Amino acid sequence: MTPLQARYQRWLIPLLGARATKAMPTQVAAAIQEQENRGEVLAKIVQLIIAAVWGALYLLSPQLRTNDFLLIPLAVGTYMVVNGLLLFWATRRRLPNWTIYFSIVFDMALLYFVIWRFHVLLDQPPSFYLKAPTVTFVFVFIALRALRFDPRFVLVAGVAAVAGWIAMVGYAIFGDPAGVHIARNFVEYATGDAVLPGAELEKILAMMLVTGIIGLSLYRGRVLLIRATTETMAARRLSRFFDSSVVEDIRSGENAIAPGEGRAREAAILNVDIRGFSRLIENLPPSDAISMLTAYQRRVVPIIQANGGVIDKFMGDGIMATFGAVRPSDTYAADALRTVDAILADTDLWGDDASLSQLVRDGIGLSVSAGPIIFGAVGDSDRMEVTVIGSTVNVAAKLEKANKIFDSAAVVTRSTFDAAIGQGYVPARMPRFMDVDVELEGLAPGTALAVWSRRESLAPSA
Repeated sequence: MTPLQARYQRWLIPLLGARATKAMPTQVAAAIQEQENRGEVLAKIVQLIIAAVWGALYLLSPQLRTNDFLLIPLAVGTYMVVNGLLLFWATRRRLPNWTIYFSIVFDMALLYFVIWRFHVLLDQPPSFYLKAPTVTFVFVFIALRALRFDPRFVLVAGVAAVAGWIAMVGYAIFGDPAGVHIARNFVEYATGDAVLPGAELEKILAMMLVTGIIGLSLYRGRVLLIRATTETMAARRLSRFFDSSVVEDIRSGENAIAPGEGRAREAAILNVDIRGFSRLIENLPPSDAISMLTAYQRRVVPIIQANGGVIDKFMGDGIMATFGAVRPSDTYAADALRTVDAILADTDLWGDDASLSQLVRDGIGLSVSAGPIIFGAVGDSDRMEVTVIGSTVNVAAKLEKANKIFDSAAVVTRSTFDAAIGQGYVPARMPRFMDVDVELEGLAPGTALAVWSRRESLAPSA
């Protein structure tokens, strides 16, 4: 993209509105158009309310009861029918731009017709309607276009208002057969039927200023709308690659961690791995292997997240999750072991799922280690990754591998189990407690463990 194109997209897209949404990503443009149509629905509702108020005011005004009294109610009724049809259309699909332009011109034409009829209904010279308080609704109709978040329509409404009032002033000056008196001061203007050009010029300038101010505010608002919509879409895409808690922290900017910065936390690390997965997929088509892996993750990931866990990374068929690392928690160990119970209970149902039935024979292995960790961001300003490091993380990884040696479904350190009990954890099935009697990779002899066996019948908790 050239600098000129970048400048065009930055400054002109918000001004040009829907026509320029083609330059935006498709999803962003569609989201903005949806918001615009909702704004148009709201505008039509306001227009119907305004028309109802007009109708009530004229019906309750006895001084306007003349032979052609019904002309104004007829015009207001027509206005309500037209906008009612446009409202129905807007609730079904996005209104094309020509209907918005038509609505703007129709609004102003009806308003000026109502104002123009003042002098006829009250048998006064044309200059009389220039003082009608109904002219204030011009500003309402200009402001109404702001509900669409498109500066173009505000500008068109302002142009229609100014052009219409110039025509009204011109008719008042040149359309009176008896001639019109041009006032030289405000007192003469306010107390008689004269026309004060300066007063009408002030109204026109006020319309132009209101249009400009609302248009500028709307332009700035549209810039923010585009930016917010773009960031929301980006966050949704990010949520497919990062845990939702991490994405929310990135979006909110709260407690943001800079590259190279770390924070000490007390947390629990959960590792989940499919037993024998590499061997199982050797003879499977790639699509079947990925389908199986996806089905497994769709079962396990929601369980982890439902218990307060944050997915740190996917490692092939392995999943690493943290509890209390991204956001501090007082129940990190208990949440992690509740997750273990829930996943083990869910594996009992895998035989009924065609995509997971082949995993039932070897099952899965889980491990949890709780303790001090360092939570931080690694990388540079252009590419970062949130991660956890420390001995607690390493122990969790070693424990997961120990499942093969113990032929177990889950292994956690005894200190983690005791911490979870202290945090309110009630085991769904009691584990077997043991001490490591041989030196295992990363685990010193004498390390106290809690083990959930795959084959032994485990006694329920007391």
